[in-house]
Amino acid sequence: MNIFPQNMLAEYGKRFSSVPQLYFSPGRINLIGEHVDYNDGFVMPAAISKGVYYAVALNGGKEINFYSHDFGEAYTTGADDIHKEDNWKNYVLSVVNEFKLLGVEIMGFDCVFGGDIPRGSGMSSSAAVEGGLALALNELLGANLTRMQLALLCQRAEHGYPAVQCGIMDQFANMMGLKGQVILLDCQSINHVYIPLQIEGYQIVLLNSKVHHTLAASEYNVRRKQCKEGLEIIGSHTEVKSFRDISGVEELLQYKTAMRDEVYKRCLYVIEEINRTELASKYLHENKLIEFGRLLFETHNGLRDLYEVSCEELDFLVQLAEADDAVIGARLMGGGFGGCTINIIAENSVTRFIQSASEAYYKKYNILPEATIVETADGVTRLEG
Repeated sequence: MNIFPQNMLAEYGKRFSSVPQLYFSPGRINLIGEHVDYNDGFVMPAAISKGVYYAVALNGGKEINFYSHDFGEAYTTGADDIHKEDNWKNYVLSVVNEFKLLGVEIMGFDCVFGGDIPRGSGMSSSAAVEGGLALALNELLGANLTRMQLALLCQRAEHGYPAVQCGIMDQFANMMGLKGQVILLDCQSINHVYIPLQIEGYQIVLLNSKVHHTLAASEYNVRRKQCKEGLEIIGSHTEVKSFRDISGVEELLQYKTAMRDEVYKRCLYVIEEINRTELASKYLHENKLIEFGRLLFETHNGLRDLYEVSCEELDFLVQLAEADDAVIGARLMGGGFGGCTINIIAENSVTRFIQSASEAYYKKYNILPEATIVETADGVTRLEG
């Protein structure tokens, strides 16, 4: 039984007198297509059954009251005094500010939220925080935005006060996810198709390395700048405006001498990953799971050697997976420098693999990784009762 909705209601009852509405806002996995959502590529995310729960109600005044269950912190501000703050506050306040920028009248409300996504795990807790509040305010304030509009609002919110220049994938999966489906999302056009996730006999398991190196936030924006630099170099000689305009690795090779080595490697990874994700979609449609899994290993190699966002601990976990015949694919998932690996494992070997990998990881790093068997879920949902 999931105790988080009851926890949010109980916490809300201690602090406020009104009766709140409950919402569930999912985290996400991304099967393949890493670090290409902000490079006009294809990604393949799915919403998952772990996420953030919100209890929210209007309070009839002009005061906004937040309580973060996970951090054990409260914050109050006036509805007419929305401004940048720090840490978790920036994510919720930036969502409110985006509604304000659209001309929506902001009324006072009370809000308690918390969830079961490990912070820094790569399951996109930030998008879950943004999406749950966005859907709640959309309904309570009568903004009448579509789910697509809300996803874009949440992306703008993350660009805003938190100043993380993320692509659209996390917020899109959070709002648009469907249980039993993955989304092939074209991040250039926002066109998308749903693909049934038919992995009978296998399970998707996340292994949380429990490390989160401080490079993650700063290096994310560095990678964006490096990719932009590479595109500008190519664009100065051609009509290319997007990585999608580049025919392949052979075309990129023509500009290698004009680029710094790290810029060339970033561009090479992006082009290869866009191609891999298109191929992965084909394999899923054809139910070629073994071939699909091999692409995950290839992605990890690219993230390690070309995009350089892996770390020793993640590489070790992927090496353990690659050496085990029961694992058909594995890679780091998310921004990198820590967080989770995503693994596709034969169902009858999941328990054994988790145990053996955990023991080996603990022996090497004195850290016990956290294993999560992932189930897909619908996008942000208002809960009954």
